[in-house]
Amino acid sequence: MKSGHSLRRIALGLALAVLAASTAPSRADQVSTWFKHGDEVRGSWSVAETAGDPSRITIRPRFNTSPTRRVLVLYPRPSSAYDVAITKILQVFAEKDIDAEFTVVNFNNEDARGKAALAMAEREGYGLVFSMGSESTAWLYQSYLGGRLPVVSVCSKDPVELGQIKDYETGSGNNFAFTSLNMPIEVQMAYIRELRPNLRNFAILVDGKNVSAMQTQALPMAKFARQLGIQVLEVVVNDPDNARAELKNLVPAAVRTMKKNDPNLADSAFWVTGSTAVFKEIAMINAHADRVPVISAVPEIVKAGDDSAVVSIGISFESNAHLSAVYGAEVLTGRTNVSELKVGIVSPPDIAINFRKAREIGMKVPFSFFESASYIYDYEGRAVRSTGGAPGG
Repeated sequence: MKSGHSLRRIALGLALAVLAASTAPSRADQVSTWFKHGDEVRGSWSVAETAGDPSRITIRPRFNTSPTRRVLVLYPRPSSAYDVAITKILQVFAEKDIDAEFTVVNFNNEDARGKAALAMAEREGYGLVFSMGSESTAWLYQSYLGGRLPVVSVCSKDPVELGQIKDYETGSGNNFAFTSLNMPIEVQMAYIRELRPNLRNFAILVDGKNVSAMQTQALPMAKFARQLGIQVLEVVVNDPDNARAELKNLVPAAVRTMKKNDPNLADSAFWVTGSTAVFKEIAMINAHADRVPVISAVPEIVKAGDDSAVVSIGISFESNAHLSAVYGAEVLTGRTNVSELKVGIVSPPDIAINFRKAREIGMKVPFSFFESASYIYDYEGRAVRSTGGAPGG
């Protein structure tokens, strides 16, 4: 989906970028404490909370008062990842001029509330359901497999590893189409070993109660790394509400173990899975990681400043949501049958680099990473490339 850039373009992009101020996306026109969207969609969409029901949001095109298609989006809870995803979905639908109205429901992982939303969607003639997040997708797969409405997953982990579809090459044969936030494990490891060619110790950070992260990331990666003769350290948080305190002990303990066969920590790495309870504690992880690089499977964990992973290799929420939006638009407009869509995986992956963190731990970043990175932060921790180009690109 992305191509490499010439050295000339890279140099020009970086030169221009260092003159630009880095600013985080602002939020405006928000109507709810749980639902947020980026300013990018304000010109195309009108957002309103449903009177008497704060868990339901209606999003209508600003310039079409009578859309003929309707889309249900099911949230299991609030999440900054979902804010990114819904913003991208709305952007894609606006760009494609898809005639549609969205109803976003936070069913709070409650069975009755989720079923009520689906019954409403069937009764009122909706044409598509977006399942936002692994929890929603798992609940829908259990509760709505074979249902009347087509379902497309967003921000959800690998459906093959989770047993929701048999392989990556064929469609589901039912009312589901899946996209994946996960890269194939062997591809992920190939990138990591390019960063650490003589990798001896590989610490996997995961929330033990996050079923999707355990099943699709931590366990398969641990198995694969051991097959390569790499010592795996399982840094598992048992209580996600107490993750910070647990990581304060777990991370330095892992470093002590690494030093037994790698005294200079030159051949060791931490890998942060897509466990929210873990990756939101990136500052705590960095504080105790010594010189060991903290590599993330979630591109958004590489960001401006010091509270950042040094490198991430994965699929961003935005990239995944873009692919999900394309799938959804194809299904909603009748151009594609939902049952025929194979698992959508973004390739090549999104790479993000924070050179401030790399310099801090003395890690060299291969030029191939620099050349193809979607997001780069310079030695001051400032954004100098976004989505493969100069700021704003």
